[in-house]
Amino acid sequence: MKLRQGKTEKRRGVLGFTILDALMATLVLGVVGGAFCTSVSCGFIVLQTTREDVRATQVLTQKLEAVRLCTWSEVSQLSNLTFTENYDPLNGTNQLGTIYYGNITLGSATNIPNTASYAGNVALVTINLNWTNYNRGVAIPHTRQMQTQVARYGLQNYIWGAIQ
Repeated sequence: MKLRQGKTEKRRGVLGFTILDALMATLVLGVVGGAFCTSVSCGFIVLQTTREDVRATQVLTQKLEAVRLCTWSEVSQLSNLTFTENYDPLNGTNQLGTIYYGNITLGSATNIPNTASYAGNVALVTINLNWTNYNRGVAIPHTRQMQTQVARYGLQNYIWGAIQ
């Protein structure tokens, strides 16, 4: 300590933090920690939703490719066909995971003019897929749809080698 005119100089605020400093640091740490936990939680929700959406696209593509390989007589029997697909990314024995509900409908190809000679030999196949995911106890329904055209004398004849 320095002596100044016979008095000792006092040192203030050098030895520790005040209660106000500790409270502000706790508040900042709480806000940052809460924001981090919220962002991680939202990241997992986005990941689950994206995984379900990609799986729905895979199911739709699989079903459409199977329909495109059917013979013309088999395609005509597919009208109003329903199906379910289960997806459990953890492969648990007691869990079903996400259940996808789908239906296949047939119709006439609307973009082909009626005057075309091949208009009766082309069908429009539509596959609708519905599923529900649950985020924080809230049910959120989802739906996807894909369409393709199938021709009587199309790809299936080259694969199977027979025209039916």
